[in-house]
Amino acid sequence: MDICAIICEFNPFHNGHAYLIERARALSGCDAVLCLMSGSFTQRGDMCVLDKYVRARHAILGGADVVAELPAPYAVAPAEIFADGAVSILSAIKEVKYLAFGCEEVTDFDAVARRLLCETDEFRQRFYALLDSGTGYAAAYSQAAGTDGKLLSSPNNILAAEYAKSNLRRGSTFKLLPVKRCGNAYACTELDGEYCSAKAIRLNRNDDAIKRFVPEYVLNDLRSFPDNTEKFSKLSADALFFKNAADIAMQFGCSEGLENRLKKMCVCGNADEIERTCTGRRYSAARIRRIMTGNLLGLNAAATKKALDEQPLTRVLAVRRGMSDQLLPPLSSLYKNASGYLCNSTDTSYKVWRYINYPYGEHNENQKINFI
Repeated sequence: MDICAIICEFNPFHNGHAYLIERARALSGCDAVLCLMSGSFTQRGDMCVLDKYVRARHAILGGADVVAELPAPYAVAPAEIFADGAVSILSAIKEVKYLAFGCEEVTDFDAVARRLLCETDEFRQRFYALLDSGTGYAAAYSQAAGTDGKLLSSPNNILAAEYAKSNLRRGSTFKLLPVKRCGNAYACTELDGEYCSAKAIRLNRNDDAIKRFVPEYVLNDLRSFPDNTEKFSKLSADALFFKNAADIAMQFGCSEGLENRLKKMCVCGNADEIERTCTGRRYSAARIRRIMTGNLLGLNAAATKKALDEQPLTRVLAVRRGMSDQLLPPLSSLYKNASGYLCNSTDTSYKVWRYINYPYGEHNENQKINFI
């Protein structure tokens, strides 16, 4: 069996995601599409708007054949770790032959990756000189590596390059299948065009206009589930208050005394305000948010890096009914002998998500694989 993988978040699943799955299947000619999906929190440090099992069900209804979980230590991490953690899991599934992903423009990401992997002294000097001159992090990195300054200015392209880097570094043999993203820009909040962004849907979840952009089953679940982002924001700020600066500094990207600034700001009691205050030329909003969420979940950069060299872990969240006999065995070996840190961190992240979103315990904590 040949499997095409897609690394994703589906926060929430929308018509653009269904298009990506359709194109992945067509370009690869595969027997099945596997979606490796972030569980309860995202790469930017946001809380997912719906339960991971619900989002997995949406993906199956939207065209995927099996959905597995990307563990929290990889899911809530910088792009390089997010990508490498995902590729490490997919590399352990011999049936995965293709890796499809959305991007702003289709280019030779293998060639881009080869340039980015050559971080010479000259590269580092140029990179930091560009940062000091006021160039943004992503653009400085791209220009220092000799690529188009705009190529790595979008999250989708940055992740695409990181997938290619990890594929080369690990000696994986995935055929990369870039799919040009259709519709509005990644961070656009407007509900117009043929496809809109997931961010626009999250911000306008109660607007009837989103009916054009999401399947009915997603719309119904969004409408029936409360928006608990304010509760999450307060909890993230409180977690900074109850941790010392040394603990906060254990997060990816928390350096140059940033932990002290975050600790000082936590008295405001609101993660959104902390993010606005701490964001600057060197520290993006996503980086600040990711540090706060990692701190809340008890993640640890050193432990995550160590886990990348150990037995990978994933958990199947949903599978298409009738294909379980073909798709579950290839993934079953990943349940065994996995890093205890990954297992515990993934469990903790779901417990935190449930605490925020199911305060009265009405949710079944013993959720099993969805057969759809």
